[in-house]
Amino acid sequence: MRLSRSVLPVVLMLLAACGTPAAKPPEGVLVGVTMPTTSSERWIHDGQNIKRDLEKQGHRVDLRYADNDVPKQAEQIEDQIAKGAKLLIVASVDGSALSEPLQRAADARIPVIAYDRLLRGSPYVDYYATFENFRVGVYQAESLLTGLGLRTDEGQSVSAKGPFNVELFAGSPDDNNSVFFFNGAMSVLKPYLDAGVLVVRSGQKDFQTVTTQRWDGEIAGKRMEEILAATYRRSKVDGVLSPYDGMSLGILTALKNDGYGPVFPIVTGQDAELGSVKSIIADQQYSTIYKDTRELATVTALMADAVLKGRTPPQLNNLNDYNNGVKVVPAFLLNPVSVNKANYHRVLVESGYYTEDQLR
Repeated sequence: MRLSRSVLPVVLMLLAACGTPAAKPPEGVLVGVTMPTTSSERWIHDGQNIKRDLEKQGHRVDLRYADNDVPKQAEQIEDQIAKGAKLLIVASVDGSALSEPLQRAADARIPVIAYDRLLRGSPYVDYYATFENFRVGVYQAESLLTGLGLRTDEGQSVSAKGPFNVELFAGSPDDNNSVFFFNGAMSVLKPYLDAGVLVVRSGQKDFQTVTTQRWDGEIAGKRMEEILAATYRRSKVDGVLSPYDGMSLGILTALKNDGYGPVFPIVTGQDAELGSVKSIIADQQYSTIYKDTRELATVTALMADAVLKGRTPPQLNNLNDYNNGVKVVPAFLLNPVSVNKANYHRVLVESGYYTEDQLR
């Protein structure tokens, strides 16, 4: 089941009415929420949105940010357990590094919802709320092809002249989503790579080689600089598959420093962060993937409320695809949206995600 923004409010009202009536949990139940970092604006918004929605339900919220520090996040979760949290919502720094605090949560009979990043290697993950991550990668790759002139906006193939020089970037190797994004993108790009229409001149193609620790824009920019210096002295980059806006801006900085501009390679992204949307409007970054974290927060809060009432969340729509290495975690998936200069106003401004003043 895939839900668009236009139908989500109706579906959520119906879902909220599902199930056997049960008493609302006592006012002031404490919910622990941990987010990975404040260095990305999307995580700031995620935390604020979840806190708002849970408080509307009458819960108290302990919201923490881990500064991309795994031990710090583990300590935060353990502190929330000690303070009497009845449910935990965790967007992890490293999805495989929280087995001990998850064990402590299980010992205290505290349910856990993984938020956007799957918690791996533990049986004590009850539910997962995220977006269709494979589709995110598909959309990024399709946008790259469209920008290069190999595909129309309607999805039709075009016989543009090639070959086109492209470079590949992936997200953090400790984030399960990175694999989904990369595999989704490669499912689209592989035929073009096999046919020689797209060429990765650096030779850096496999996932482990192209990952970017902690999704760090500086690391991505430095790698782009190294690729340009080693490979592109006598040729030009035509496109860059970037999985995240913060990395995209770092990559664009490296391209600018190498003399690119005012016409830039096709550079993709994700999260519709303000700086990247402005870059798209300025004809620098080509595209981004919009994931409405307001919707994700709302769904997660509804899932949490159902669990606190002793119910199975009726919002679940994927029971097969998210194996964390120990168990398949029941999940709810939302749809992403591909955004470029042609549709940013309709998708981002008319929906209220940004105002026109913010994008000036």
